[in-house]
Amino acid sequence: MTFASLRALHAVIGAAIDDMERTYHQRSANLDYPSIDKPYYKNDQHSPEEELAESLTSDPDVAAASKRIVAACGQLSHTVNKPWFGLMEDVQAGQFAECIRFMETANVVEILHDAGPEGLLVDDLLKQILALRPKRSPAAGDGPLTSAHLGHILRLLASSHYLREVKPNVFANNRVSSYVDSGKSVAYLRESPDKKYTDTDGVAAFVALAGDEAIKFSACLTDWALPDLTPADAIDVNYALKTASDKGDAKAGKTWAAPFNLAFNTQLGYFPWLEQPANESRFIRFGHAMTGTRQWETKNFILEGFSWKDLPEGSVLVDVGGGIGATSIIVAENHPHLRVVVEDREQVVSTAVSAWGSQYAPLFESGRMSYRPRDFFASWDPLTLPEGKTINAPAVFLVRLVLHDWADDDSRRILSRLRAAAGPDTKLLIGDMLLPYACHDDASPESSFAPKDSPLLPNLGKGNIHGYLIDIMMMGMFNAREKTVAEMSALLLSAGWKVTEIRRTPGNLWAYTTAVPV
Repeated sequence: MTFASLRALHAVIGAAIDDMERTYHQRSANLDYPSIDKPYYKNDQHSPEEELAESLTSDPDVAAASKRIVAACGQLSHTVNKPWFGLMEDVQAGQFAECIRFMETANVVEILHDAGPEGLLVDDLLKQILALRPKRSPAAGDGPLTSAHLGHILRLLASSHYLREVKPNVFANNRVSSYVDSGKSVAYLRESPDKKYTDTDGVAAFVALAGDEAIKFSACLTDWALPDLTPADAIDVNYALKTASDKGDAKAGKTWAAPFNLAFNTQLGYFPWLEQPANESRFIRFGHAMTGTRQWETKNFILEGFSWKDLPEGSVLVDVGGGIGATSIIVAENHPHLRVVVEDREQVVSTAVSAWGSQYAPLFESGRMSYRPRDFFASWDPLTLPEGKTINAPAVFLVRLVLHDWADDDSRRILSRLRAAAGPDTKLLIGDMLLPYACHDDASPESSFAPKDSPLLPNLGKGNIHGYLIDIMMMGMFNAREKTVAEMSALLLSAGWKVTEIRRTPGNLWAYTTAVPV
């Protein structure tokens, strides 16, 4: 009964559009959903109507409806598309991702922002791209990129609605590409190219990271998982994390900790590798990219993910492995009765305040937001606040986007250190994706995101595919993974923590999981 399924999917789309339109018209009778053709630059001035229309895209009801639309469209497309065409689109997705990376790295969005809605001819766009590239030896030239190359790269992006081709070989930004805008003018980028990601929402930085490191190690996933498929002399390696001698088996061959190690020919873990002098720009970019990970949550959902207002005056939140504090800084801003201390490696916290520029200077000057270096595999030492007060156990340990970076044994070590430091009232708050199965789970029927009797996959399929892509990204980067609810609960319990609550917006993979000592 395929035609019945197709019509059911069509009905899902229509009903979800009705839900979105109802929400918009409840706020303003003539308010329309933002057009894909019109850029929305976050740092520009907008009319009240434009701001409201854009803000409502993050409304929980609108966001849930949009996920159902994407899920249904994805399922509909795969059902009716000739398998060859769908297969070619997906198997060649790496080429598309590389074009997105090019768009960000070449500052195409910022150049087109300055150009305005009329766009730029590829000849003029190329001149500006090359003018913003780092100055090199005159003998090196400007590289092989021509206007013809550029036009073909941008046309693929326009064909997938990442740009607009307004006239033949004339391109302009649209709503999707403008989302990657760093907010920096061409003149700024010319004078301070190393500060492109400073004082931004981190989206451009994350796009650059995903298109650089991630796409390279993802290409090595199969060679890592099935090393017998690749002749030993086909991979230029000088060492491996584990060798045959480690196992006492001279014929065992080499294995690698993660695809990342294979791709970059290093025995260092990802974070120590980032801290090498040659990777300084990547290291800085990574900190800003973590700010971009807020986009996985409903805007400022960290404020709803825990009952912050119920904590006593002066309670301390410790953000474990929090980088530059991209998430906990939202808590500090909105709950002035709390103190926030961000813990991370010395190389990270030493640059954290400067990375924010002047944006949060009052928080840092007041001492309500501070940093201290710590290896989270080491014991947790009591805190000494600026006024001399000692904190033997914080009110909350926040562990956001950390556990998915580590295999279970390492995650258990991190959690066990926190358990040893916890007081009887200390809470553990985990911020990570929780992945539902792609089928119905009889043991947990409430985990389905699809409406009852819907033809959609229980996890919403394409509507939540980003979580499963990040899952594989973590496998490629660390040989780690995102977790199901059952996997997360078992891991926490093995380290002395019991899950008491899971909060997430409807249909969203992102979750805040609260646990208490046991």
